Amino acid sequence: MKYSIKKPKMIILVPYPAQGHVTPMLKLATTFLTRGFQPVIVTPETIHRQILSPGIKANDKILFMPIPDGMDERTPRDFFTIEAAMENNMPRHLERLVVELEEDGEVVCMVIDLLASWAIGVANRCGVPAAGFWPAMLATYRLISAIPDMVRAGLISETGLPQHLGMVSFLPNQPPLSTEELPWLIGTLAARKARFKFWTRTLSRSRTLQWLLVNSFPEEYYIEDDEKQSQLLKSSNNGDGHHLPLALPIGPLCNHSSDTINPSFWEEDMSSIEWLDHQKPGSAIYVSFGSWVSPIGEAKVKSLAMALEALGKPFLWVLRDSWRSGLPIGYLERVSKQGKVVSWAPQMEVLKHKAVGCYLTHCGWNSTMEAIQSQKRLLCYPIAGDQFLNCSYIVNVWKIGVEINGFGEKDVEDGVRKVMEDKQIGNRLRKMYERIMGDEACSRVMSNLTAFLDNVKDGIIHKCPINDMCS
Repeated sequence: MKYSIKKPKMIILVPYPAQGHVTPMLKLATTFLTRGFQPVIVTPETIHRQILSPGIKANDKILFMPIPDGMDERTPRDFFTIEAAMENNMPRHLERLVVELEEDGEVVCMVIDLLASWAIGVANRCGVPAAGFWPAMLATYRLISAIPDMVRAGLISETGLPQHLGMVSFLPNQPPLSTEELPWLIGTLAARKARFKFWTRTLSRSRTLQWLLVNSFPEEYYIEDDEKQSQLLKSSNNGDGHHLPLALPIGPLCNHSSDTINPSFWEEDMSSIEWLDHQKPGSAIYVSFGSWVSPIGEAKVKSLAMALEALGKPFLWVLRDSWRSGLPIGYLERVSKQGKVVSWAPQMEVLKHKAVGCYLTHCGWNSTMEAIQSQKRLLCYPIAGDQFLNCSYIVNVWKIGVEINGFGEKDVEDGVRKVMEDKQIGNRLRKMYERIMGDEACSRVMSNLTAFLDNVKDGIIHKCPINDMCS
């Protein structure tokens, strides 16, 4: 009598190759694993070794598969070189990998970071159902998906450049933004146009998707004493006759996966925790501007360094070695009793530490979610991309933080005083945590994910239904 061996049902996950994208996708993979699927995370070769820290290797139930990207150690890893690698080198290697995986199991779905939209065409060509993954706030997705409306309304040109100056409400129910704070307005004029082209191409490709899993919570329009529930995006037209996928917020679920290992591209300095252990409760300022690019430049590094020293409060500052040229001569020795500067820190452990009183942040989305989870007050200095919109929600909608406009001594002193002395911020953080990350919220997003996975199991998610869009 022959026994058939049941092949594993695989879900391929394709993150954009940056820390803030790999982290939430790994948490999502862990959740798929608990539901009986075999997750396969696909990354470029150049970051594969960085992701596979000893802690990640211990989780041998999640497969990490590298594919060639055409870059080597000498290639600068900026936005545009990574984009070129994704568009020109990686698709054929992913197609080959899908074929190889199908020999050992059944690839039932691909979950694709929208910033890695190149993989959507691969899924369609291979006949594999695809779902999108949005690693940022749902409101930012709404803003990006409204690009055609903004062009028609004359708010931006066909190359994405603002047509007006000042503050504008680009969408109903969203706080206003400066016309210089749209996510693609980074760098030179040529870079801004190129980034806008990247987003319009991403939006075009995402229209073939049925589902979008959002690393966010469903109540982004949370306002204190406002019981109105925000509505999930429905699969519909975006005003120009084009399909948009159904968006399912899954943020609280991803952040409550207790057995998930938090990956880091860089070695974490665990002495940060020991240093915090010696500080008084609520006394220390945690400073970190994320991992993607050199965030503020030498002049601002120097200004912030002097402001932190003048403040006289304990501080823990994440500052990569390559960014320290702006520090005043002898600074590290001079502030050694007051502060600690490290190249990288275990952020969740730091934010949960009782010694941390507030967090000076660039307002990256993962950092924002982790601060809410840890109920830490936010001192905001957004730099680029979606950080301006995140900051606007933090300061003007949720009212759990204070924005500073510079790193002068008075800017920092006034900001720290305002954020620490506002007694209502603590209450708002507690209420917000419960509302978006409490048991009821987790149950709601678990239902979202269950509905998605049931569709995967039942084969209801199809490959691209419109043949001329499957390219």
